[in-house]
Amino acid sequence: MHTGTKNDKRPRGRPRNYDSHQALSDARDAFWHSGYSGTSLDTLSEATGMNRPSLYSAFGDKHALYLDTLDRYIELGRNAMQAALDGDRPLADALLAVYESALALYLPLGEVPRGCFLIGTATVESRADAEVRERLARGLDTFDAEFTRRLERAQAEGELDAAANPALLAKVASALLHSLALRSRAGDSRESLRATVQAGVALICGRPPAAQVPGKRRKPKR
Repeated sequence: MHTGTKNDKRPRGRPRNYDSHQALSDARDAFWHSGYSGTSLDTLSEATGMNRPSLYSAFGDKHALYLDTLDRYIELGRNAMQAALDGDRPLADALLAVYESALALYLPLGEVPRGCFLIGTATVESRADAEVRERLARGLDTFDAEFTRRLERAQAEGELDAAANPALLAKVASALLHSLALRSRAGDSRESLRATVQAGVALICGRPPAAQVPGKRRKPKR
């Protein structure tokens, strides 16, 4: 979970002011659009503005580049979660900030819903690729750990019931993220997803959920 925007096309080749983070962001967007298997080296070259020799020199082969995009996505996701969960805001508000950030990423305004890069691409490749499977597991564990840390703090401060299990609730919080990722790709409306978030946060915080009527599934853009 983090935001990213596409830049205008750049001339191919490795520019003097080469930015590896921008190149990874561009490559990530290409993989995000078509999946690992459906993304060719020509597509990656076009997306990054780098020719094949430059891509090989900077990142290695396509597989190594994909692993790098996963690592970077996990890192930025952790940073975004820390920014949302840290600070003095109440637990419910902190959790809502995480999910709002996720919805902005999964449902970019004016674009086709794209869901989560990690869930949407790595789950497909993880069965046959041990390195992708390791990244997938590490990413899920990383996000679980950030939720756990905030829930433990809430419990220590008396905001969460003393009998609650922060580690298990963290998995529920992560499961809500996964649901948003999948349902956004399936065409659920932002209104419906926000209603799901409200109910999930109430459950995690130990409050009864407010009565809400989810919105209709929206038609995906072609």
